[in-house]
Amino acid sequence: MSNHTLTQQFATEYNKGAVPGMIRAIRTIKRANNLILVGALAASYLHQAHYLMMLGAGMFAWIVPAVFDLAMLSMLTITQTTGMAVDAKRAAMKILSIVVIISAAVNFAAPGPLGLRIIFALVVGLVAGVEWVAGKIRPDFAAIEAREVEVITEVRAKGKLDPEVARVRAAKAAATRRAKQEAAEEAARAKAARAAERAKARADRESLDQDELDRFLTQGRVELAQGRVELAPGRVDLESSGAHRAPEQSMSRAS
Repeated sequence: MSNHTLTQQFATEYNKGAVPGMIRAIRTIKRANNLILVGALAASYLHQAHYLMMLGAGMFAWIVPAVFDLAMLSMLTITQTTGMAVDAKRAAMKILSIVVIISAAVNFAAPGPLGLRIIFALVVGLVAGVEWVAGKIRPDFAAIEAREVEVITEVRAKGKLDPEVARVRAAKAAATRRAKQEAAEEAARAKAARAAERAKARADRESLDQDELDRFLTQGRVELAQGRVELAPGRVDLESSGAHRAPEQSMSRAS
């Protein structure tokens, strides 16, 4: 049984709790952002609806702000979704800018002290900002890997790493490299096989086209030869009939 130093034990426990702790932090931050988003949208919506009601918009005072807020959420979702098309994100950013400006202008135009109007205008920006930050929340894997290397370096500096642990890590790294190499080779073989299949299909199509053309030309030559054979007897009959009629015509002239 191998002996571990206190630093090695701490590093092991630290690494075990790092991932769950990070996941809990991400979930907590996202829940808090959702609460902020709901509160900001509610404040902006009610403020705009109250102002439009004062202007005499009637029931539309409650519909129009809701449309703008939903459009804001929709455009933010498009811009922050991983894998969304670039042109869709660009279009969503343009629409989002227009919606935010209009909503902030309505909040600022509402009657009241200047400071209060500025606060309600900034609430709209808070909605966009919170959702933008929520879309950016994700682990920094490069930083995690750097921290892991740092911890391992500290462990090695303060105490020699256990040979068994080193052997296991080396074997794991070698297996990972082999797996990546095999995956790359398999992808290359699959790509070459697909290229060969496409080339074979193209060659088969060209061969079929050439065979079809050869059959068409051969059939045309056969039909042309048959037509000449059929015309030849007709010419012979015409010549023979003309030869028979010639003496008869000469005899009739003589008489």
